[in-house]
Amino acid sequence: MPFSEAKEHAPGRLHHIFAEPYSAFDNLAIERQLHLRVALQALVCEPLADGHLTLRVIHGWENGGFDPADLAHSDKRIASLDELDRVRLHFKQAFEKAAPLPHDEASLLAGPLADAIAAAEAKGQVLDEETHTIPARWPAFERGLSLYTFFKVYHRLTYGEDDSYRSIHCLTPDGAREIHEFHLEEGEFAVVCPADGASGDSVLVLHVSQLEPVLMLLEACRGS
Repeated sequence: MPFSEAKEHAPGRLHHIFAEPYSAFDNLAIERQLHLRVALQALVCEPLADGHLTLRVIHGWENGGFDPADLAHSDKRIASLDELDRVRLHFKQAFEKAAPLPHDEASLLAGPLADAIAAAEAKGQVLDEETHTIPARWPAFERGLSLYTFFKVYHRLTYGEDDSYRSIHCLTPDGAREIHEFHLEEGEFAVVCPADGASGDSVLVLHVSQLEPVLMLLEACRGS
């Protein structure tokens, strides 16, 4: 199994800022709000100001469902919180009109999963039906562990998580990435950013239900 594709609880850039990043955002942490402002400045505000931030809004999984084909997303490069607010308003209007939510044609999981399975089978690897359909079995083939890692991130952002913070290192087709995942009272989101030595944009990932709270969180941090 290609376990080098991803590692959860891996040291990332916040480990260079905080002595204990895994406890820095706990509700009982002294100076929790300061820690949060510093983290958001480094992970979100800097790439936002530099024009290197993409907002990814996910939706489609409901009532415990997790079929990769049902996970939809909408990606938009943003350069200000005003643009994030316009995205929020766009989704809000779709909800109010009972219209389909905005979504990109490309799939986050289903397409890449099918491609990875096809590539493995083309190399002679025999994959049973459970390996095709059970996410925990995906690490059996190349790129499967990285896909499983993102699957878990999207699942936790959709259905919640007890840990306030998680740091992950993952290899992607675009290069090495750090995933910083937050589950806070103020909002739940993840930031996917280039790892040390890698290039590319950062991606702010959140479930559609978190657009308003995360916007409010970012505005509060900017104004403090």
